[in-house]
Amino acid sequence: MKISFRKATADDYDSLCELFNEMDALHRDNLPHIFEKPDGAARENDYYLGLIADENVALLVAEAGGNLVGFVHAIVRDAPVMPVFVPRRYAIVDGIVVKSGFQNHGIGRILMDKMQEWTIAKGATSIELNVYEFNETAISFYERLGYRTLSRKMSKELKKDKAAGY
Repeated sequence: MKISFRKATADDYDSLCELFNEMDALHRDNLPHIFEKPDGAARENDYYLGLIADENVALLVAEAGGNLVGFVHAIVRDAPVMPVFVPRRYAIVDGIVVKSGFQNHGIGRILMDKMQEWTIAKGATSIELNVYEFNETAISFYERLGYRTLSRKMSKELKKDKAAGY
């Protein structure tokens, strides 16, 4: 299986929406109180065009036989200018997906490697990402790539208190 890797283009919109939807479905299935299926495309076309036009955004795709089979989306940011923060440039992985029939063939690892090369070229000194606790497969994947937990985001669902009038 010959896989090629490149930056996404405007022509990739429909295929990428299919991949975004595959990623989103996993989140909808596991966190339906947070994620829902949109009425239209997985991402608005204007949003997508903004991503590929932004010099601080990488949207890299994996292609097999003329079809997209995966992508990684990352953003380069600078730490806020505040005395408490060390000045630094870092990248955030906003999403990665490899189509289900193409997983476990090293495509995700290569996408992450290509994204890392891009972030280094942009002057980033580290890469961060968020992953939901239910996604043990992704957590294991990231750990194999050398990522370690930096912080923990916690949540508590609230119930409306009718007596309090909220």
